[in-house]
Amino acid sequence: MTSSTSSLTAPTSPGAPYSEEILSFPCAGEILPAVLARPAGPCRGGVLLIVGGPQYRVGSHRQFLLLSRRLAAEGYAVLRFDYRGMGDASGDLHNFEQVNPDIRAALDAFAQACPSLGVGSFQLWGLCDAASAALMYLHAEADARVGGLVLLNPWVRSVTSQARAQVKHYYAQKLFDKAFWLKLLRGEVAVFGAVAGFVKTWLASRRAAPAAGAAGKHTPALSFQTQMAKGWARALPKLLILSGHDLTAREFIEYAGTDAAWQGLLARPEVERHDLADADHTFSNAEARRQVENLTLSWLQRTVG
Repeated sequence: MTSSTSSLTAPTSPGAPYSEEILSFPCAGEILPAVLARPAGPCRGGVLLIVGGPQYRVGSHRQFLLLSRRLAAEGYAVLRFDYRGMGDASGDLHNFEQVNPDIRAALDAFAQACPSLGVGSFQLWGLCDAASAALMYLHAEADARVGGLVLLNPWVRSVTSQARAQVKHYYAQKLFDKAFWLKLLRGEVAVFGAVAGFVKTWLASRRAAPAAGAAGKHTPALSFQTQMAKGWARALPKLLILSGHDLTAREFIEYAGTDAAWQGLLARPEVERHDLADADHTFSNAEARRQVENLTLSWLQRTVG
């Protein structure tokens, strides 16, 4: 089956710097809907927005819609789409470890809709487990059409990584939080529960990840975090954006700094990193959203042209 483009075009004002088209394309027997924002002038490159978590192509607080229009106005085609089982797509729901076929199908449709874009012209953009999915796709597929990645607060969650981040960033902050101690002295905090919670979290944080092959003679499947690391190891330009007010971002930094598969990857020369101190996980306020848009755009201009 080939991807198909409907005749529907979202209305834009006369002289607008971009247009929007509704696409639909097949994936493993299902139909995925998408919206392509296309610049009015020559197309400088393509950005595939990958959704993260249980959401669809508009994104949290319309983030993907607004980002796609901003980038399209600056000369970059942007495709945002629904995974199987999400939004308006047909089929059963698939989590971020199962969406390699969806990403490949979206890139196929994108390349067909924008035939002037060639090898290395498409950039993958993902927040949270969409960033994880992008890296896992890069590892599994080695798709030559992909020229780089924009990764925001990548998801590496495990019991151990979550506990380590909580001990370092949550409980450590409580020690210097005057309001917490006042509540404790007034009896507004259950002392036993607070201590028990800390001990349980601290013990979990001390656990070591199981060694490869520890389960027996058969080599176990790679963890999704290791698959991410292998995708990251490909020498493609990467823009990493991390939020200051986000446990997921803190977990990622902790994990990348302690896991053997990740050693040295964040310091590689093709990685450009920005930490937005006042941003939350989804960059939900207008200022954080603009910062993400500006960083993405300037990176594209330097990387793609």
